[in-house]
Amino acid sequence: MGPAGLRPALWPTFVLVVAAAVSLFGPGAAFGQDKPSMPQATEPGKPIPQEPTAPKPSAAGKDEKQSPNSGTTRLRIQVTANDKPVGNAAVYVRFNTSGGLLRKDKLAELDFKTNEDGSVKVPEIPRGRILIQVVAKGWHTYGKWYEIETDQETIQIKLAPLGTHWY
Repeated sequence: MGPAGLRPALWPTFVLVVAAAVSLFGPGAAFGQDKPSMPQATEPGKPIPQEPTAPKPSAAGKDEKQSPNSGTTRLRIQVTANDKPVGNAAVYVRFNTSGGLLRKDKLAELDFKTNEDGSVKVPEIPRGRILIQVVAKGWHTYGKWYEIETDQETIQIKLAPLGTHWY
């Protein structure tokens, strides 16, 4: 056994790995930098030159850059049954997003619960075909595809009561 408990047959591999690590991460790697890491004054008494910095974008500028036709929409979904809001109903919003397997669109899903007044606020989602499904205890399940083309839209959904059981 040699140093570090290595078998003599592994010594050439160990030496090769150590040599590669030293050549990559050794002192010679620092010479590949374009600028010195610490600015230095050229003459004593002269200030160290500062590099100009680009102004950082403000939060207000970020909102101004978005155009009203940005391709997204905000939805508000109102769920009622017998002219009363349905609270605690499960709302599923499905829409196509790009970047699926083999560059095909995939169906993304957002899940929500309605509040006491039967409404859900959906964050920004892409415009186009959107599937909205609502499931509430004691009511028929609702599902419909919508074509959304505006910046903001309120969708009214009326649930039908369950009938008598056939069994």
